[in-house]
Amino acid sequence: MIRFLGALAAQGRYLLVAGLATGVLLPPLAQVMRPWLPEMVAGLMFLAALRIGPRQALGAARDLPGVLALVLLLQLALPLAVAGGAAALGLGGTAVATALILMAAASPISGAPNLTVLSGGDPAPALRLLIVATALLPVTVLPVFLLAEGLGSPAAVLAAAGRLLAVILLAAGAAFLLRATWLRAPRPETISALDGLSALAMAVVVIGLMAEAGPTLLSRPAELAGWLAVALAVNLGLQIVADRVLARGPLRDQRLPLSVAAGNRNIALFLVALPPGTTDPLLLFIACYQVPMYLTPLLRRRRGG
Repeated sequence: MIRFLGALAAQGRYLLVAGLATGVLLPPLAQVMRPWLPEMVAGLMFLAALRIGPRQALGAARDLPGVLALVLLLQLALPLAVAGGAAALGLGGTAVATALILMAAASPISGAPNLTVLSGGDPAPALRLLIVATALLPVTVLPVFLLAEGLGSPAAVLAAAGRLLAVILLAAGAAFLLRATWLRAPRPETISALDGLSALAMAVVVIGLMAEAGPTLLSRPAELAGWLAVALAVNLGLQIVADRVLARGPLRDQRLPLSVAAGNRNIALFLVALPPGTTDPLLLFIACYQVPMYLTPLLRRRRGG
């Protein structure tokens, strides 16, 4: 089994693409898996923390100010700038503006460390950013919800953020306990097997996330194409800009994992806080957002990070 999972790790980038295709081509399967997404996301977090271990996850104290600054830039300054730009252009409250503001205000996805591994980078900085960003989300999201238009109740977002933080801490805590008691010094083949298991889990998760894409492709292909263009531009654009900015600062040796986390955000967290009228287009955006997300390892590997 370890050899099989290791072989999956070597092909993990293509496994993600296969998961994307399955979700689009088999909508009934995607609908069946969709209710299990929270549990599967928690599993991804557990596998990432188990692979990294507590020592690497905590990192050096000198990196904390830079991580905090990055969180405030990504989760506070950026969404406020997007909201201001949308209002200035008369687009405040539109579906596209709402999607972009919420994406910018969200913390990184729980699978950011897994994507980093498949991109050939060290996942520990992505895990640190994920934990700090999720912990600060209740603070950074309030100004965004108060100033932007049509984003629903801040109280609902705070409750959802609290639940997400609890899941992350429980999953990471269980994984770190397992590392301390059973997997203190994992061999390279064990790490490779964990990478393969993570890739397989991510490929399964994306099937459920693509539940909206298949039916829309058949009924409203132009709408799907428009949302896909937006998702590709914002996700990959953020990764490129973050990579370039980080290359000039003290975190330049961590720019691959941090830029992966910067472009791949947990926008689905905000669904509980949205008015019903904005839910449908946002679900389609979330489905389209999976495409650049799951293509990230292929694109980042090809260009060398």
